[in-house]
Amino acid sequence: RLEWLAPYGASALFAAGGTGEYFSLSGPEYSEVIKTAVETCRGKVPIIAGAGGPTRTAIAHAQEAERLGAHGILLLPHYLTEAGQEGLIAHVEQVCKSVKFGVIVYNRDRTKLTAESLAILAERCPNLVGFKDGVGNIETMSSIYMKLGDRFSYLGGLPTAEVYAAAYKALGTPVYSSAVFNFIPKTAMEFYQAVASDDTATQHRLLKSFFMPYLAIRNRVEGYGVSIIKAGARIVGHDGGPVRAPLVDLKPSEMEELKALIDKLGPQ
Repeated sequence: RLEWLAPYGASALFAAGGTGEYFSLSGPEYSEVIKTAVETCRGKVPIIAGAGGPTRTAIAHAQEAERLGAHGILLLPHYLTEAGQEGLIAHVEQVCKSVKFGVIVYNRDRTKLTAESLAILAERCPNLVGFKDGVGNIETMSSIYMKLGDRFSYLGGLPTAEVYAAAYKALGTPVYSSAVFNFIPKTAMEFYQAVASDDTATQHRLLKSFFMPYLAIRNRVEGYGVSIIKAGARIVGHDGGPVRAPLVDLKPSEMEELKALIDKLGPQ
């Protein structure tokens, strides 16, 4: 699938991220995923590795990804434990200082950093280069952008980010990670270009014909945000295997619904 996706023009590809079920990978599996991604895409497109969990686990992931030649990490949420801003700062800082390459922090779930916390981290961690938002709080995003400006690269990271892309662009976040790029790369890039050029007609056409019906399937079951991506890849002939427990795969009838949506888009 990497060989298929690499030429489409994405600025980077994520390996072993949330959609890649990093949380269900063993240590050797994680290494194999990152190694394969780096070797397959070398000289074509940068690879950003997922790293998450408790601080020591995230550090181990980050250091392994750096050793294997990834271009940076997406620092995914820590595990379960509630933590205040001081603890989150310590967590992110320790991971950043364990490696030399770039770190993008993923703001979602239990890792919700304030603008003030990010300002502290920006001062302490020169290699904290990106902020990916998966929360969708407009006030927080505006506050972060106004306070930190171009200190970070900003990415939209809500599930099915295309639905929110135009709004995020208005907030100073013109770039987003596209999960559907995994199986409809041509359409994903068409939508991205439409957002970049303020082509609202194309955005609305694709939202109405594909993304909203797609969301209707995705939202039926918790965890389908991952399952539906693997289902799409299977439908287009780039099977990544089933999801792992506790996630569940789409039902056969839902696979048929998704296939009908994909077929309407034409060749990818």
